[in-house]
Amino acid sequence: MTHILYVLYLWLIFAPVFIVLTIITAFVTVVGCLLGRERVFSYYPGMIWSRLACYLALCPVKVQGRENFNRKQSYVFVANHQSAFDIFLIYGFLGAHIKWVMKVGLSKLPFVGVACRAAGFIFVDNSTPKAAARSVKEAEQALKKGFSVCVFPEGSRTETGKMARFKKGAFQMALDQYLPVVPITLNGPYDVLPIGSLNVKRHRMEMIIHPAISTDNMETSHKGLLQLSNQCASVIASGLWEEYRVS
Repeated sequence: MTHILYVLYLWLIFAPVFIVLTIITAFVTVVGCLLGRERVFSYYPGMIWSRLACYLALCPVKVQGRENFNRKQSYVFVANHQSAFDIFLIYGFLGAHIKWVMKVGLSKLPFVGVACRAAGFIFVDNSTPKAAARSVKEAEQALKKGFSVCVFPEGSRTETGKMARFKKGAFQMALDQYLPVVPITLNGPYDVLPIGSLNVKRHRMEMIIHPAISTDNMETSHKGLLQLSNQCASVIASGLWEEYRVS
C-alpha cells in the first residue's frame, strides 16, 4: 500500500512540481547570468532546485566532511556516478560554487541545456581529439576564474551501482593547474533512480566529502596522472556502502 501511495505521489505531485521548478530555475539562471551575475546565478538557483528535488522525492540526505575544503579556494571535485540524482545531491548539498563538466548530449535537454550554457558549464565533446581538448581548456579557464569544477571520472552512470574505471581528464586538469582534488563518495542515488529507469524510489542518500589531495609535489607525467587517479579511486571506494563495493 505504501508503495502504491508513493507512486501516485510521484506522478501526481512530484513530477508536475519538479517540471515547474525546472522551468523557473532555468529562466532565473539564464536571465541572471545574462545580466552579468554569473557567480550568483550559476549556483544558487541550481542549488535550491537540487535540494527541492531531493526533498520532494522524500529521500533523506546525509552529508559528511564539509569541513574538508575551503570555500574560498578552487578545487577539482571528483565523484562516483551512480544516478541522475548524483547531480541533485552534489549541487544541492556540497556548498561550493562549481562548474559542472558534463556530456555534450545534456546540452539538448529542454530548459536544462540552455541554463547550463548560460551558467558557463562545460560540455565535453569526445567526437574528435580537437573537440575534447577544447573542453579541457574551457574547464581550465573556469578554474582560472576562481571557480571549482565537478567531474564524474567514470564518464557515465554505473549499470550496477558499483564503481567503474576512472578516465584521466579530471586529474589532468588538476595537475595542469596545480589544484587539489577533493574525492566525493556518493551512496544511495543508484537505489533512487538507476540508469534506464524513470521509476524514482524513496531511499536514503549519503555524500562523503573526503579531505583534499594536494597535487603540489606530484609529477605531471603519465606516472603522476595514474598515481592521482588511483589514489582518488581508492579514497572514494573506501566510503562506499558494502553493496556498492567491487568484490
